[in-house]
Amino acid sequence: MSKENFISKTRPHDSAYKHVSGFADYTDDIKEPKETLYGAIGLSKKTHAIIKKIDLNNVKSSEGVISVITYKDIPGRNDVGPVFSGDPIFPEKKIEFYGQPLFAVAATSVELARKAVLKAKIIYKDLNPVVTIKDALNKNNLLTKVKKIKRGNASKKIKNSKNFLKGNFTTGSQEHFYLEGQAAFVIPKEDNNFLVYSSTQHPSETQQLIAKTLNQKSNSINVLVRRIGGGFGGKETNFMTSCICALLSRKTRKPVKLRLDRDEDIIITGKRHEFYSEYEVGFNDEGIIEGLKIKLASNCGMSPDLSLAINERALLHIDNAYYISDIEVSNYLCKTNIATSTAFRGFGGNQGMMAIENIIDNISRHLKKDSSNIREKNFYKKNSRNITHYGMKIEDNVINEIFSKLKKKSNYKKRYLKIKKFNQQNKYKKKGIAITPVKFGISFTTIHLNQAGALVHIYTDGSVHLNHGGIEMGQGTHTKIAQLVANSLGLSYDKVYISSTNTSKVPNTSASAASSTTDLNGAAAINAVSKIKSNLENFIKSKYKIYNKNPIYKNESIVFGNHKFEFKKIIQEAYLNRISLSSTGFYSTPKIKFDKKKFKGRPFLYFCYGAAVSEVSIDTLTGENVIERVDIIHDAGKAINPALELGQIEGGFVQGQGWLTIEELNWKPNGQITTFSPSTYKIPAVSDMPKIFNVEIFKEGVNKEKVVNKAKTTGEPPLMLAMSVFYAIKDAIASVGNYIISPVIDAPATPEKILMSINNLKNKIK
Repeated sequence: MSKENFISKTRPHDSAYKHVSGFADYTDDIKEPKETLYGAIGLSKKTHAIIKKIDLNNVKSSEGVISVITYKDIPGRNDVGPVFSGDPIFPEKKIEFYGQPLFAVAATSVELARKAVLKAKIIYKDLNPVVTIKDALNKNNLLTKVKKIKRGNASKKIKNSKNFLKGNFTTGSQEHFYLEGQAAFVIPKEDNNFLVYSSTQHPSETQQLIAKTLNQKSNSINVLVRRIGGGFGGKETNFMTSCICALLSRKTRKPVKLRLDRDEDIIITGKRHEFYSEYEVGFNDEGIIEGLKIKLASNCGMSPDLSLAINERALLHIDNAYYISDIEVSNYLCKTNIATSTAFRGFGGNQGMMAIENIIDNISRHLKKDSSNIREKNFYKKNSRNITHYGMKIEDNVINEIFSKLKKKSNYKKRYLKIKKFNQQNKYKKKGIAITPVKFGISFTTIHLNQAGALVHIYTDGSVHLNHGGIEMGQGTHTKIAQLVANSLGLSYDKVYISSTNTSKVPNTSASAASSTTDLNGAAAINAVSKIKSNLENFIKSKYKIYNKNPIYKNESIVFGNHKFEFKKIIQEAYLNRISLSSTGFYSTPKIKFDKKKFKGRPFLYFCYGAAVSEVSIDTLTGENVIERVDIIHDAGKAINPALELGQIEGGFVQGQGWLTIEELNWKPNGQITTFSPSTYKIPAVSDMPKIFNVEIFKEGVNKEKVVNKAKTTGEPPLMLAMSVFYAIKDAIASVGNYIISPVIDAPATPEKILMSINNLKNKIK
């Protein structure tokens, strides 16, 4: 693809009409044969305990129940841990979190199945649970050894710095709250094979883990996914539902559908990792960080899952957009008795970013300077101060340009002064403003995952069938990849059809995660197309004696200089001459090389950059807050489909806003989660969105690396733009004390926490 071959065309999401009209099929919409059974899971009512006795006789005799399974009915591996073991499908003796699956039933209806599981009689021996990060740290309850990352001599630099601060900070957990919950539908086939429909971000691993559970070969399991109703990382490794469903289907030899209701989904599944940080920082009078020591601790829940990779990404983003010459980071992975924490949009990067942004914010308040200026002074530069603490040279830095452009376009300086004046004149209502940057690395940090495959067919009528390993979960992946393929062949978009992601067509795929789905699968699709094009071109050149001419694919034709061939006709001609019109494609991300033990190298192909200005108002009597205005500039490179990218930026921001201001998860001291339903766990509504919402794609953006269309992803990075909302709230709170003291507040900044922070501030200045 030439450097000039940019698509950048706006077109609707391929399922947009189906989404709003209800015609989009999800796992639970698949038509069921008459003999279909319905699954339900029996959950633990204890957090940490030994199972003394489990009596399921009343369950088995319950109306409509056809089969009941426990760990004894698992013919293969009783563990769905994606990387490390520790996630039993059903525990044999020890319960590790409240709501842990203990058994499952298959019944003739959903209602009867759910009623049946409530009839179990279980006798427990209680054990003392560990629920919080602080409890885990006090008991040294860790999943792995403490990891330390060093560059320079942070202790010495801090000691010799003119200014010093220390403190702590917490970012809370977050429930995925995808619109489509966890669901699976398994249909037995001949030869003990199984067809699996699953709401998953990772069909290949779903296939592999079901095979291991059933003690079968992977080729006996075929997983199909047309679309999922949101994932956000919560469907990257949660294989429990699919494996239980497969076990029920295997035992009954009937089709089985298993769909968790919302309460069960929240109770059973993992959340975003809560992170706690303690820091010491030394800096000069200009606010430039000279030395930083920081301790990061995360609540990983009862098993490893993806916690090692998530914490690695937190360590890789502890710098955000800032050069820190001397740094020492200690990382603690806390094992607790809650559902295993898992991937969530940002994958640890945003927790690391929030930690450093809190430090930058506190430095600015200590020096009584505008935090935007302190941020700018610490930015990575183009030709110096451009090596990260893990040794990667930043070659695509545009944060200075974006930040400067946004400050000017949003009229930040004038509004900053206006807000200060407003706060002097108003006693109970206060305003705040903040601008924060984002630098986010793109690639899986587990290197072997940076690969993708595709399968492309061109039929004799000139239509194209494409299958790839990516999952469409609302982000528009199918639309963008179809655009890429159509553009490469010079065809209209409607000539390309993408079918369900299918493990029998494209094997060994990576999860649709790490903001890499379009980059990877789009490149694999183009690779497949290039092979077919090569076959076509060689045929045309040979038959029509065309030499020294390169083809141009446009307007449903292939043009060689003065020779023009209608695409459909030349395809038919190629077929009659036995030319292959089908090919697989493959792509692996180049340049990636990272030593995890030394924590050195290049873990990312490129970085995404962006910045956001947020203005908020708070009620100092109630803590209630309103987002008055948000301005965003985000680098999407040469966007494949600007409309979809804008949607991702807006949606990501609002989800991040929810994480940092609204969404609060709570557990009782005994480990029982209390925020497990829409009535107790709130996500942002339309009324919570910014009153004024200006979003712009960085017009000068272009990816310097060889990626499809020179585009950059907008999957995860926009979520971090919402940091500006949190620090605008913190700015508003600071005005209560006339900006003399830096407020203490953890995320999420709920009205209750805002009010407590205000009261704490008032007590300090008395």
